[in-house]
Amino acid sequence: MAKVKVTQIKSCCSANKRQIATLKALGIHHLNHCVEVELNSVSNGMISKVAHLVKVEEIA
Repeated sequence: MAKVKVTQIKSCCSANKRQIATLKALGIHHLNHCVEVELNSVSNGMISKVAHLVKVEEIA
C-alpha cells in the first residue's frame, strides 16, 4: 500500500463535529500538524471528507 502525508492547512473552527472527529481519527491534532497514513479505502474516505481542510502529499 502507498503512504501519504496529510497536513492540516485550515482551521477546524468552521468545521462541523463529524469533520473534527475525522481529523482526530486521522491523528491530526492542530493546525500544520502532519501525519503519515497508509492509503486504503478507509483512510481515503476520511481524507475526502476533510479535503478542504488538509493537504495530501504522496510519499515515495
